[in-house]
Amino acid sequence: MYFAALLARTEDGWEASDTELDDVESLSDLAELAREASDDDTVIVFIEQEDAWFGIVRIEGEEDPRIYVSDGAAAARSSYGEMLTREILGDDLDDLVDDLETLDLDGTEDGEPLDADEDDEAGSVAAEAVPAAPVGDRLILADLGMSAEDLLALDTDALAEIAEALGAAEVLEAVR
Repeated sequence: MYFAALLARTEDGWEASDTELDDVESLSDLAELAREASDDDTVIVFIEQEDAWFGIVRIEGEEDPRIYVSDGAAAARSSYGEMLTREILGDDLDDLVDDLETLDLDGTEDGEPLDADEDDEAGSVAAEAVPAAPVGDRLILADLGMSAEDLLALDTDALAEIAEALGAAEVLEAVR
């Protein structure tokens, strides 16, 4: 199960709203959703999947979104996390998947393909290619009060700790 929230920075402080990701199929959709919350201000999108991983997307006006994911491999196994990790790793991930798919690791001398039930799905190959470590922009929140070191040290209840560092804990808790 996912939890997703938008934090919009306004002149009066942070405003939070929970959000549904049902219509989000791409990073562009997510950025559009965030921009609807606040035209030119900073918007932070939090996505969390049951303490397995969390992602942060920062949108400022028409600039390209900045992304951080706490565990690339765990995130790559879910639809929204895969969308974020693919955006972060881009062509590098596609190259890794292509390399993994072309390797002949079945032990046969003539390179006969494995049975269909033993063959990896593209998604699982992609998940194997993503590091089981944080990926993305580690400085995504540095100017807002959370250093890269603090971000990397987060484990459980990370979104609450991030909101606390941003001075938005109460507004995030209200939508949680």
